Amino acid sequence: MKIGFIGLGNMGAPMAANLAIAGYEVVGFDVTDVTVEGVTSCSDAPSCVSGRDLVITMLPNGSILQKVADEIQQSLKKGAVFLDCSTVDVDTAKSVAAQMAATDIDMLDAPVSGGISGAAAGTLTFMVGGTSKAFTIAEPLFTVMGNKAVHVGAAGAGQAVKICNNMILGVTMIATCESIALGDKLGLDRQKLFDVLSTSSGASWTVNSYFPAPGVGPASPADNDYKPGFAAELMVKDLGLSQQAAEAVNADTPMGAHALALYQKFVGTEDGEGRDFSAMLPRFSARKRST
Repeated sequence: MKIGFIGLGNMGAPMAANLAIAGYEVVGFDVTDVTVEGVTSCSDAPSCVSGRDLVITMLPNGSILQKVADEIQQSLKKGAVFLDCSTVDVDTAKSVAAQMAATDIDMLDAPVSGGISGAAAGTLTFMVGGTSKAFTIAEPLFTVMGNKAVHVGAAGAGQAVKICNNMILGVTMIATCESIALGDKLGLDRQKLFDVLSTSSGASWTVNSYFPAPGVGPASPADNDYKPGFAAELMVKDLGLSQQAAEAVNADTPMGAHALALYQKFVGTEDGEGRDFSAMLPRFSARKRST
């Protein structure tokens, strides 16, 4: 299988590298001058996809996905699979899938969970929307780039699941950070608090796998001065997508909306920009109760 890969950033580069290591012929393109070991660089996006059996994109947002789709559509081989691993809004995912279908291109929307470390280690989880036929073709690649891929439904369903997942993630990280900060003020030992939370009804992924306090639990960005594994700006993006989707289908999501407001403030007017989303802990630790 010949693969084209567009978007060789913090996530895309290690994903493409893992495919090359696994023996796939991979060519890549990025708007910045990026070199990925084992991946042949292309001068532009159309040349990156020409003659390829499968094309992967990992892009920042829906508008860029739409722009790239418009640019490459006529260069894609008939019957090729277009695998988009970006996190974008549901409507764009559905629209681009329909656009591609008009020229016999089968598209999958397959956003990921696992962050930069998961991309490097090849342990991502893929939430995949699209046809069963295209999923079967792409499945061997998912096993190289990740540990798990779930076909969750038709076009757009992958993005919908990612939005729901990350709304939970944003809300539970805030709750985890609030609880640790409260425990500090109550004089609790963080390690002992973790020992209880991680094995009781307070357990969650943010507690058990990504505890936001340094020196406690498994290694996390908190142990690296909150350098991003998942940047706070990306949480703002994903929570924004959740609220856009909730408005579109008239869903009541007050916790998601409040989490978005807190992360917007954290990034926009506090010190959250360029930090991991778990840096909410020092934020809450430094604050007094608001009225």
